[in-house]
Amino acid sequence: MRRGFTLIELLVVIAIVAIVASLLLPALARAKGTSKRSVCLSNLRQIGVGFGMYAADDSDKFPDRRDLKLELGFMPWTTWPPSDPRSGWAAASLKKYVPDFGVWSCPALVASDLKNAPQCFQEVSLETNSPVARYWLWRFDHVEQDVPIDNFWGKTEEQAVADLRIANNPQVGIPNGASEVELAVDPYFPKTIASIPDAYRGRAVHPNGRNRLFLDGHVTFFRDARTR
Repeated sequence: MRRGFTLIELLVVIAIVAIVASLLLPALARAKGTSKRSVCLSNLRQIGVGFGMYAADDSDKFPDRRDLKLELGFMPWTTWPPSDPRSGWAAASLKKYVPDFGVWSCPALVASDLKNAPQCFQEVSLETNSPVARYWLWRFDHVEQDVPIDNFWGKTEEQAVADLRIANNPQVGIPNGASEVELAVDPYFPKTIASIPDAYRGRAVHPNGRNRLFLDGHVTFFRDARTR
């Protein structure tokens, strides 16, 4: 005589499956997040190589495309960031060296609602359906006629580091060399800044921190207590 499952047995199996799923899903989510963070680090590394190749072809100097930054829309914010570190101009300027515009977008940001924040994207050109760039470049965040001492427009790496030491920027400190100077970073919205809208305050592309590219080309994840 064939015997089927009783209702109680079926419910027990369903409960066990639910428990196992509840244990596995967070681990799978973390693994997916780690994968996106690794892709992001790879993107930043390629951007660093692009900057290096550009400099090698131009007397070891960083680009000075303040004109392009203005053309694409210079928009410092009254909330955060207090300037405009968006990188559409850089993606356009380095196209010869970084031809894949997808490199300029972290996959975790593209999958997040932060992608719609105007601070988190900039078109690469004025053409319809232009690709966008989503990383920030703090040291290319102003467009004054006289290059601010903490900006890198048209400077060599050595001059950029030397000027940062003189500037003593509170966000940078006094760097000992290129390995301590940030070049590109994921967008982030510190929870300590009250003027940031509640929807964004404390948010970061990657949980609890951000990926960073440094002048010497190395990349790393930085844990920031101001983000969650």
